[in-house]
Amino acid sequence: MDNKELTYKDIPMGYPLCFNSECAKKENCMHYQAMLLKQDGRNYGNAVYPTAWQDGECKCFREKRFVKKAWGFKHLYDNIPQRDKVEARRRVRSYFSRGCGPYYRVDNGENMISPKQQEDIMNIIAKFGSTEGIKFDHYVEKWDFGY
Repeated sequence: MDNKELTYKDIPMGYPLCFNSECAKKENCMHYQAMLLKQDGRNYGNAVYPTAWQDGECKCFREKRFVKKAWGFKHLYDNIPQRDKVEARRRVRSYFSRGCGPYYRVDNGENMISPKQQEDIMNIIAKFGSTEGIKFDHYVEKWDFGY
């Protein structure tokens, strides 16, 4: 899937664009590649500032790559004893730290979680029971924009 072409429609709204054509990593940076796809007539928006370039490295570099995003919690709690399920669910919900909304948006597929978030959630579940055979409901390969 690495050969899939990045398109303008793939880029999240408000994603910072980089205009540093001198950068040695521009061919493999999501910010620069997103800039190359910006629509004509667009005159403003979020950008990576020149101050991101420090000591020969860009502090905002985001490697152009695919990751496996996930959503859905229907079977996440299957291996947890009944007496612990409420607390496990509460801790996973609190992982998102903004009330129940973000939890339910991920559960229903409106939002997806990154590999790091998947790992963090599995670590929470592991405190209550085995994670063997436990998976999120859905997975999809997506461009990694750092969200």
